[in-house]
Amino acid sequence: MTQQASNRLLSLDILRGITIAGMILVNNPGSWGSIYAPLQHAAWNGLTPTDLIFPFFMFIMGISTYISLRKFNFEYSKATVQKIIKRTIVIFLIGLGLAWFGLSCSNFRSLSDSDLGFFERFFQSITNMEHIRILGVMQRLALAYGITSLVAIFVKHKYIPYIISVTLFAYFLLLLFGNGFEFSENNIISVVDRAILGVNHVYKDAGIAIDPEGFLSTIPAVCHVLVGFCCGKILMEVKDNQVRITRLFILGTILTFAGFLLDYGCPINKKIWSPTFLLATCGLASSFLALLIWIIDIKGYKRWSVFFESFGVNPLFIYVLAGVLSILVGNITFTYNSETISLHGFIYNEVLLPCLGDYLSSFVFALLFVAVNWFIGNILYKRKIYIKI
Repeated sequence: MTQQASNRLLSLDILRGITIAGMILVNNPGSWGSIYAPLQHAAWNGLTPTDLIFPFFMFIMGISTYISLRKFNFEYSKATVQKIIKRTIVIFLIGLGLAWFGLSCSNFRSLSDSDLGFFERFFQSITNMEHIRILGVMQRLALAYGITSLVAIFVKHKYIPYIISVTLFAYFLLLLFGNGFEFSENNIISVVDRAILGVNHVYKDAGIAIDPEGFLSTIPAVCHVLVGFCCGKILMEVKDNQVRITRLFILGTILTFAGFLLDYGCPINKKIWSPTFLLATCGLASSFLALLIWIIDIKGYKRWSVFFESFGVNPLFIYVLAGVLSILVGNITFTYNSETISLHGFIYNEVLLPCLGDYLSSFVFALLFVAVNWFIGNILYKRKIYIKI
């Protein structure tokens, strides 16, 4: 944890904050059965507003990686590489720790009706990891950050667009000839993830082992961060904001059109991170960042954005905090009306649902959860405390 003066690009912080707030909102509804359509992921092919949140954050991470490594002139040093590897491992382990904590709490709760004593239940809960999910959001961020950073140090930057293009084309061929656009366990994504990770350690989507943050689909996700890295170069090469937004808008328009036009042969699909999904979301992220620079840095309209700054300056910490709180709220139980109910269930079913109905109650629950995390993040923001992961 560090306490220091802030010298950050405000538009980037705001966009980062919007994505973190969005992640918390869509991941914590009152009921998964009562969610407004824009707050749901596409079932398979297609794109919803919710599908933009994670790729936007990865795009921003690429920009932040450029800004961070620029201080070292992108030159190799043992200390820099060690720092990159250490941060990659730490972020990965935090993600794995979240998965372990969630599974442990679920295991402990499921054993509540057994004849085992408290300590036996506790021991079994924390050691029974037969179904732990190995990969996830934080793990993907870790791998994408680590590989992007090493590429930025060891490869001349003029070659990075070629690396992105060749990798995406190769990935497209892999999907094309490996049933990659098919929602089944014959999909090459599922086949590879089950072979490397094991079926018990892969996310199940409608009973099918296709992990949206799986091993194979992390390859285009790395390219996603590399695109953000290239946009970071566009941002930092010039100081004039008008030039910045012009370049970002042009790049954003090209990528967005390319993504949607190529969708006819390569469907836009978040769950396999298809090349067109990368193009469309990177394009939209670039254009949206340009819009924020125009609104905030050129026109000076900043008041509306204060809320998101609290999320944007401590993004990973708040994301992890939200994950921990979500697990606790879902697993802390007590007796109410002679029945055992979780804190989540009590707030949604007993407090909100009778007053607001299914969908609105679910949405308000998510907003309340965002507000709780914002309150904690705002305390850190006001004290200028930045917790680096």
